[in-house]
Amino acid sequence: MVNKQGQTRLAQYYEYLNLEERRALEEQCSFVEHRNYKVVYRRYASLFFLVGVDNEENELAILEFIHLLVETMDRHFGNVCELDIMFHLEKAHFMLEEMVMNGCLVETSKSSILSPIQLMEKAS
Repeated sequence: MVNKQGQTRLAQYYEYLNLEERRALEEQCSFVEHRNYKVVYRRYASLFFLVGVDNEENELAILEFIHLLVETMDRHFGNVCELDIMFHLEKAHFMLEEMVMNGCLVETSKSSILSPIQLMEKAS
């Protein structure tokens, strides 16, 4: 996720990329190809959500994934914004990791993604 100023706020990589390659991927925001990757983005309010995928991946499916991630964060935070992510980075990473494992989408149920977080909050 990237804010309007182009600052990365949340990033997860499933293949090794050096810092220069990561920065190049994160600064692109469109359906573009970069080396052996495609960058798919979607803007929600003041945040840009970017996903880098290989050339065989379906761009529209990635847009749906981004939308699901935003809906899940909206449900938890109530209209998610940059500050929600900055102050609750561990929860944002947790949601992402519940949805994606080793680069593969494994969970699409918002309730299943959020229930462990809600249990942790009740325990605190």
